[in-house]
Amino acid sequence: MDMKRLMKQMQQAQSAANRIQEDLAAKTVEGTASGLVRVTMNGHGKVQSLKIDPQAVDGDDVEALEDLILAAIQDAAGQVDDLQQEATRGLSIPGF
Repeated sequence: MDMKRLMKQMQQAQSAANRIQEDLAAKTVEGTASGLVRVTMNGHGKVQSLKIDPQAVDGDDVEALEDLILAAIQDAAGQVDDLQQEATRGLSIPGF
């Protein structure tokens, strides 16, 4: 394989990777826990927002709220993983 062709293929792969990153940044997912806590993340796994239903707030049981928040984050993170796998499925670098 000559160097020009290799460089062109690498540029195409970089361009495809950049498009995937831009697409993931534009997508959002929402994780929930018992409908009381909602976490929104972008396709890169960065938290965009956190919503807590007032019913979830109990000063005598802070642990329950912490568990709900953690569950909502884990739910959203799982969806982000799925988005990332879907975005990169079938991605191949020609010639490799």
